[in-house]
Amino acid sequence: MNAIEITILSIIIMIGIGYFLKRIDFLSEKDIDPFNKIVMYILMPCMIFHAIYSADLSLLSKLSILPFVILASSFITGIVSYFILRQLGLDDRTLWSVLVTVMIANTAFMGYPVTLGIFGQDGFLRAIFCDMATLCIFLILSFLLIMKFGGTAKAAVKRISFFPPLWAVILGLGFNFFNIPIGPVVDNTVNYLGQGAIPLIMIALGLSIDFSAIKRSRFMIAFTSVMKLAFFPAVAFIIASKIGLVDLQHTVCVVEAAMPSGMMSLLLSITYKLDYELTSDCILINTVISLITLPVIIMLI
Repeated sequence: MNAIEITILSIIIMIGIGYFLKRIDFLSEKDIDPFNKIVMYILMPCMIFHAIYSADLSLLSKLSILPFVILASSFITGIVSYFILRQLGLDDRTLWSVLVTVMIANTAFMGYPVTLGIFGQDGFLRAIFCDMATLCIFLILSFLLIMKFGGTAKAAVKRISFFPPLWAVILGLGFNFFNIPIGPVVDNTVNYLGQGAIPLIMIALGLSIDFSAIKRSRFMIAFTSVMKLAFFPAVAFIIASKIGLVDLQHTVCVVEAAMPSGMMSLLLSITYKLDYELTSDCILINTVISLITLPVIIMLI
């Protein structure tokens, strides 16, 4: 087996363990929230910090172009989706419930395990920079939804400002750039904690799977899956090729764009009182579908 097959099969098995544990009532959907908090506030920041702290920052000028490719791909996908959905005569809340799912990619929770497993630390470092675009998209969509449905700009900025993975990036860059030592004990502790992020993420994904969603939101699930899992990465491929990205830069950028819808889109849907059940259905099912589409896209590029 090659690295792609091994990584995808490992991810499927870990997700399957989560789903199995839910089916036998050992864990339930109520456990997803504490799992996600542990990952978001402890394990993932440790994983990101350790990767950036030990990285070669001479590549920073090359890495900085990656967020712009993801950002541009997201907004092209969003604009095209907006005009298609308008033609279907959807009300604003339904329309935006779908838009957030096609514009926000799961560049972290799903992207990190895939890139790390297939491309190693070099690929993971590039995935972190791709994920910076997702944070920007989240903030921009927050402001758009505030203007459309109400809310406060202060709350949106505060949510991003206290986002732990963002601070992991900032601290990792700072400690690396100024060559600040953290010592072997802290280094090992951070590394061990970071290694726990991926299995916990995958088990939480397994707990969230609900196949009854297909019946509830069949058409929109199909639409978001096509736009997020095919159109979005196709746009990223074209942009990355046009601006001259090559090798790992090009590959990781397109693979990150091919990730399923991110859980942050559900947060937006809940916060601004959209149709969060529809958003959740689309996220969950296109995450499952991505286990088929991702290997195909990786082999094609």
